[in-house]
Amino acid sequence: MNTALKEEEPQIRDALLAWYDRCRRSLPWRDDPSPYHVWISEIMLQQTRVEAVKGYYARFLERLPDIRSLAEADEDVCLKLWEGLGYYSRARNLQKAARQIMTEYGGNMPGSSAELIRLPGIGPYTAAAIASIAFGEKIPAIDGNLLRVFSRLTLYEQAIKTPAAAAAARSFFLEEMPDQRPGDFNQALMDLGAGLCTPGGAPSCEECPLRGRCRARAQDRAKDLPVMPAKKARKIEKRTILVIRDDDRILLRRRPAGGLLAGLYEFPNEKGWLSEEEAVRRAGDYGCQPLHIRALPAAKHIFTHREWHMHGYEIRIGSFPEVPEDPDRTGEDTSPAGECFIATIGDIEEKYALPGALAAYNPGALSVRG
Repeated sequence: MNTALKEEEPQIRDALLAWYDRCRRSLPWRDDPSPYHVWISEIMLQQTRVEAVKGYYARFLERLPDIRSLAEADEDVCLKLWEGLGYYSRARNLQKAARQIMTEYGGNMPGSSAELIRLPGIGPYTAAAIASIAFGEKIPAIDGNLLRVFSRLTLYEQAIKTPAAAAAARSFFLEEMPDQRPGDFNQALMDLGAGLCTPGGAPSCEECPLRGRCRARAQDRAKDLPVMPAKKARKIEKRTILVIRDDDRILLRRRPAGGLLAGLYEFPNEKGWLSEEEAVRRAGDYGCQPLHIRALPAAKHIFTHREWHMHGYEIRIGSFPEVPEDPDRTGEDTSPAGECFIATIGDIEEKYALPGALAAYNPGALSVRG
């Protein structure tokens, strides 16, 4: 491409914002970008697809419409609203941050990235996104989309998931970012990365508003960038899930407060794949006398660094032994981690947050399968 043609190209900010005004995604948190709405949406969008977030976002705001309601809610309520989104530490940190905002900022979201980053669960990207979108601070929000766009625009051939790459991208976009509409500039780059400058081998270069400024496109290198680190193999864990129940009640326990799926509820489960005979004996260890056992379909759940490969059994019993009934959680937690208690099927649907890893073994899923 010759120099004259380059000079005729509009500035990145002008081309990008003009495209955004025409093609921006319609998203509920953009319709009312209050600091609270932007914050909730940005935390939900971490590790989660936009389409999946929309329903959770609406349900969350209906129950917890502001910072005060989030700060004052029972943790189990917050976790239940988060059920299925995964990475549950995000929900706990939301509540911790809401309580800090109530005590330190009088219930008002702090308005700068420097203050926002002090809150639990808010890192550099989220602080920049909230500050730019909700408060108009001129600061790039560097996430995977912006790094990918940056690597292709500038032909950045170093590893992209490094502090050096993030710093280079931040400097590049800060120079391009307008004083007005910094939040729209960030969101335009997010939309560009999500819709056109996509990962993998098929970015939509000819539809990109920045195609005339893109060095990777000029050298037909877009498919080669960004340079990503090799993925580590995930650890495989075999587990057996025991769904021990009578007609309308089921045995649950709470996971420990730390570690994987911390503090969530689960069906009793064991490492390894148990035979039917072993599963019956294990039910007996819980004081239950099985009347009928049936094997459940195998399931798999992928975490960041491990996979659960699960077998399961539904074990029907006539009556439960003397274990605690559905504990009252309005005060101090009365069901220590690891201690089983009896919950109704309705309470599992309405009250107790079970991890998505066990979704295939929820009573509703089993009844659909017959």
